[in-house]
Amino acid sequence: MTASSATGPFRRAAWLRAATACLLAGTAGHAQAQSLTRDLFTPQRGAFVSQQDRPLQPTQAQTARAPRQADPYDTDDMRGSRGAPSRLGAAPEFGLQRPSLGASGTGYDALGRKRQQPKLRPGAPRPKSAGPGSPVLTPAPPPARPLPPSQAAAKLPVAATFNGTLPGQPLRRRLKADDDPFGPVGDYAGSFLIKGALELNGGYDSNPGRIATPQASGFYKVSPELMVTSDWDRHALVADLRGSFTGYGHDFNNPGSGVTSAPRNLDRPDFDGHIDGRIDVSRDTRLLGQGRVIVGTDNPGSPNNAFGLQKFPIYTQTGVSGGIDQNFNRLQVTAIGSADRRTYQQSVFTDGSTEPNNDRNFNQYAGTGRVSYEVLPWLKPFVEGQADTRTHDTAVDRYGYMRDSNGGYVKGGTSFELTRLLTGEASIGWAARTYSDPRLLKLEGLLTSASLIWTVTPLTKFKLGADTTIDESPLAGVSGVLTRTYTAEVDHDFRRWLTAVGKFTYATYDYQGSGRSDRFNSLEGNLIYKMSRQLWVKGTLRRDQLDSNVAGGSYNATVVMLGVRLQN
Repeated sequence: MTASSATGPFRRAAWLRAATACLLAGTAGHAQAQSLTRDLFTPQRGAFVSQQDRPLQPTQAQTARAPRQADPYDTDDMRGSRGAPSRLGAAPEFGLQRPSLGASGTGYDALGRKRQQPKLRPGAPRPKSAGPGSPVLTPAPPPARPLPPSQAAAKLPVAATFNGTLPGQPLRRRLKADDDPFGPVGDYAGSFLIKGALELNGGYDSNPGRIATPQASGFYKVSPELMVTSDWDRHALVADLRGSFTGYGHDFNNPGSGVTSAPRNLDRPDFDGHIDGRIDVSRDTRLLGQGRVIVGTDNPGSPNNAFGLQKFPIYTQTGVSGGIDQNFNRLQVTAIGSADRRTYQQSVFTDGSTEPNNDRNFNQYAGTGRVSYEVLPWLKPFVEGQADTRTHDTAVDRYGYMRDSNGGYVKGGTSFELTRLLTGEASIGWAARTYSDPRLLKLEGLLTSASLIWTVTPLTKFKLGADTTIDESPLAGVSGVLTRTYTAEVDHDFRRWLTAVGKFTYATYDYQGSGRSDRFNSLEGNLIYKMSRQLWVKGTLRRDQLDSNVAGGSYNATVVMLGVRLQN
C-alpha cells in the first residue's frame, strides 16, 4: 500500500468528524427537542412534528383553556405517566380534522356538501336564504287556532274537584259519551240491574170491537214493565216481563142489526214474560234454559170469537225450554227441547150461559236444531229445523173433529253485521202441519222470517221484520190459520229529547178449509217527548183496516192516544 492510498481513508474520516462538529455547533439551540425521552416513543403519527407546525390542530394554549374530558380507560397511574392524550375531547388523529365552525345540516360546510333545506309548516313564512356566516332562521310556528264557539261560550262554574285542577289531584279519565242520555238508568240489587217502567195512556177508539158497525168509545191503558239483568263475568240470567190492561169503563150494546162477535165487555189483559238463563260450562259449551208465561185473548174482530159473548175468554200459555249450544271452531250447533201448555177459560154469554173450551186446550212438545257456520266475522249462514206435536185434552172438538196434529218447519238464512250499519237475520223456508182427522186438510206454506236494523244516519234507524206462524182455529172444517206478518218502522231523532216513530204493518190470514182470506194493514205514528230520564210524554195516532172476502168481516178503526211513561 502506498502512502497516498493509505492516507485517503483517514482524510475522509477527518472530514466527516469536522462536518459533524460544525452541524452540532449550529443546532445547539434545538438539541433539547431531539433528546431521547418517552415522547419519542409515543405511538402517534406526526409525534416528531412540533405543535406550532400543525395549523389545523389546536395548540397547547388552546387545549389548556378547554377542560379535558376523562377517559374511562385511564387509570390513576396511566394519567400521570402516559404520553398519548385521551381520544375523548382531544384533537383528532390520523389526519381526521374537525369540521369548520358553522357547519351543520343547513349552514356553511367547508367540505362542500349539499345543504339541506329547512322544513316549513303549512302556512308558515319562508325564511331568508342563509349564506356563509349568517344564522339559520327558524320558521315561526303557525298561529293558534281559535276556540270553537262551544268552548268559548260562557259556562256555569265547575267545582275544582270535578274539574281536576286541585294540586296533587290525579287526572280524571274522560267519561264515555252517553248514547241514550234520556234512557233509564236502573238500580242495582247485588249483582242484578233492575229497570222498571209504567205507562199510563188514555185515548179514543172509533171502533174498539173491530166490527162492521162501529161503536166509538174512550179507553185507558196501563202497561207495566220490569227487566232484571245479571252482571256476572260468567253465566247470565235475564228476566223480561211486560204486560198491559185495556179498559173502557162501560159495556157495549149490540147494534140493531143483530148479534156480533164483539163481546159486551171489551176489557182485556195482555202479558208476555220470560226468564232466560245461560250456564257457561266451558268456552265452547253453554247450557240454555227459558221459562215463559203468556196471557191474552183472541184479537177483536177475529172469527175465532163466538157470537153473543159477555167478555173475552182469557187463555194462558206456560212453557219451558232447555238445550245446549256447542262451538266447534267456526261451526256452532244448537239443540233445544221445549214443552208448552195452553188453556182457555170457559165462555160466558150475555144470557148467562157458559160453555167450556176444553177442546181448545192442548199440549205441545217440540225439538229445534240449528247449525251455523261463521264464514266471515260479519256473515254467519245457518240452517234451522223444528218438529212438534200437539195433543188436545179432548179427542174430538165441539164439531166432531180430531184436532191432534204434527208439524214443523225447515228454513235457511244468514245473520250478518255490515260495519254495524246493517245488522240482523233473514231466512226463508217451508212450514207444514198435518192433522189426525182426514177431513182436515194439510196446512202448509212458504215461511219467511227477518229481523233487520239499518242505521241510515246517527239520527235515523230503519227496522224491518217478518214472521210466519201456524195457529189453531176452533171453526168447523178449518185446519188452522197461516199467518204472515210484515212490519217496517222508521225512528228519527229531531233532538235527543224529541223522537218520531213511523210504523207500517201488513198481515195476511189464510183459514185453510173455509176459503176465508183476510188482509190487514195498519199505519201508526208516534211522537215522544223525553222530559227527563224518568218522565216521557208520548202521543200516538193509528189507523187499522181489515179487508176480508167474507161479508161482514171487514172493518176500519182510528185510534188516538196520549200518555206518560214513568221509568227508572
